[in-house]
Amino acid sequence: MNREKVIVRVGLSGIIANLVLVGFKAVIGVLAHSISIISDAINNLTDALSSIITIIGTKLAKRKSDKKHPYGHGRIEYITPIIIAALIFVAGATAIVESVNFIIDSFKENPSFPEYSYWMIIVVSAAILVKIGLGLVFKFFGKKANSQALKASGTDALFDAILSTATLVAAILALTVNIYIEGYLGIVIGLFIIKSGIDVLKEAFSSIIGERIDDDFARDIKKTICEVPGVKGAYDLLLNNYGPDNFTGSVHIEVDGSLSAIDIQKISMSVQGIIYQKFNIGLTVGIYANNEDDKEALMIKQNILSMTREYPTIIQMHGFYLDKNIKMIKFDIVISFDEKDEKSLVESLSKKVKESYPEYMPYIAIDHDISAI
Repeated sequence: MNREKVIVRVGLSGIIANLVLVGFKAVIGVLAHSISIISDAINNLTDALSSIITIIGTKLAKRKSDKKHPYGHGRIEYITPIIIAALIFVAGATAIVESVNFIIDSFKENPSFPEYSYWMIIVVSAAILVKIGLGLVFKFFGKKANSQALKASGTDALFDAILSTATLVAAILALTVNIYIEGYLGIVIGLFIIKSGIDVLKEAFSSIIGERIDDDFARDIKKTICEVPGVKGAYDLLLNNYGPDNFTGSVHIEVDGSLSAIDIQKISMSVQGIIYQKFNIGLTVGIYANNEDDKEALMIKQNILSMTREYPTIIQMHGFYLDKNIKMIKFDIVISFDEKDEKSLVESLSKKVKESYPEYMPYIAIDHDISAI
């Protein structure tokens, strides 16, 4: 799948569909003097602009890396939703202001109420179906292409369908029972629009700050690494995201401690090659030496593993190595983010290890739960 082509094609479809809706709704809104339909048209216009921004953002993100930006420009795609959120806020604020003015005018001596017709209701109903279709298409291809901007546009389109349905209900009430709720409905629509803008903004900021790697993705990478001959385990997977499809990172692999440097290099190169070929990820590979063929080392490891299970916030122990020359027990523990006092936890565990094996000095390295175990 050509990710860029998918985003551009879906974005162009959204632009055309939304501009058509803008035209129909603007004409209907003006003819019917309906502030809610006009607000709906303005919202559709911002949706078309959102699609334009999504396409521009995708094109800019695909620019080649340069000296100033050696990791490429992929993170531009995380800025795009912020611009879209700003447009959504403007649309929401405009809808609220116009609706308040409409309510104020309705209290004047000769208020002007909307003039609906059944053909207008048919057009609005058709527009709702179009918006539902657009929303589902955007979300489907947004997930398929891993495009945050497309997914945001899909969510916004489905919100629009709900709000257009409210506008339809208002028109039906005006036609059937002569009740006009235009201004109040416009305020509700404006608030919903702003709410969707806040959601888009929160998701964009979350991506910029840096999110946890998807658990299934992390497990798939580790499983692939463990299938490489000579690898006894994969730990501490760390991925840095420079765009939706641009990762670099590091991982520690466990190998037999008796291997030569040449053997370890061959295994490391195999891991790097396979991961790049399958996932397009450049990994730096660190090494944990395993000496579990030593009966004493294996027994101590099992005992310490039992000790770690007494601490609910210790998720995993790995990287164990018993160094008899310098009398040291070395291992890593993965600690949950729920742990409030890591220092005390490590001190407590170190004390237990030291009491059980006084002839050895424990060295415990702290890892955090940054990817699926």
